[in-house]
Amino acid sequence: MNNAEYSTKFIAYLLTERCLAQNTVDAYQRDLQQFITYLEQQEITLEAIEQAAIKGYLRFVHEQSLTDASRARKVSSLKIFLRYLHTHHGHQDRAASIAVPKVGKQLPHYLTLQEVEQLLQCAQKDSSLNGMRNKMMLYLLYATGVRVSELVGLTLDALNGADWCIRVTGKGSKQRLIPINHDVMTMLVDYVQTTRTMIVAKDAQQKQSCNWLFPVFYRGKLTMMTRQSFWKILNKLCARAGIAKKVSPHQLRHSLATHLLKNGADLRSLQMLLGHENIATVQIYTHVDTTFLRDVYDKKHPRSKDD
Repeated sequence: MNNAEYSTKFIAYLLTERCLAQNTVDAYQRDLQQFITYLEQQEITLEAIEQAAIKGYLRFVHEQSLTDASRARKVSSLKIFLRYLHTHHGHQDRAASIAVPKVGKQLPHYLTLQEVEQLLQCAQKDSSLNGMRNKMMLYLLYATGVRVSELVGLTLDALNGADWCIRVTGKGSKQRLIPINHDVMTMLVDYVQTTRTMIVAKDAQQKQSCNWLFPVFYRGKLTMMTRQSFWKILNKLCARAGIAKKVSPHQLRHSLATHLLKNGADLRSLQMLLGHENIATVQIYTHVDTTFLRDVYDKKHPRSKDD
């Protein structure tokens, strides 16, 4: 097989046997393509690859202007690919000697309650169909803490109005139910019955088959909103709301987690809400802002006050 065929089989392996999320597979594919391109420039095939070529590629990655996290991911992608070649195609194990650089955990950036309020109030001012759709997406994002890929991928059958919750499909196609407060669920039902109905009516042929909760009308057709599109929408709203810093959809997820923790939520509840497989992933939020812990301690500890 040539390099491209090995690459194709590896991507299929990630999707079918490892059952990784599409976004994760896309990242692996980009990293792998860079590695394959490097080999082709050196006129090296995967079947004849030597340790020197791998070291040369690692130096190439190290010299690029990348964040520590991006560099570590590229090295990790290479290691997993080489291990796959060894396990599934009998190649010599070239992955064993590769060390993935450790990345220090960064404290997540988040918005204050005041900034979130500014953002929500700003979103309410746009009464156009797209504006009302964007407002609903913003409210739901902060109410549930879903990932942006989960948000744009929501469909009508994800709603469960009777139990006031939505069913979200997360990483690895795992599903979870997320409760929604009464006000946001009322907004969501009204959005589906009015705003969304008018948006899908723009495409007479597709309106019956369109199942996206937040569709966009693009180039004459209804389609799913992309993560990048919502990112741009969010940053425009932040600019209008007077929030100077750049804000990503993921920061609203961090914001919800931080605000819930401050209000007494436990880590296990956060883990279930955010859809993390390992509770260690949410422990970083305990380091975001611990000033509120003094109040909790003084109010709850039986020996915090001397009579």
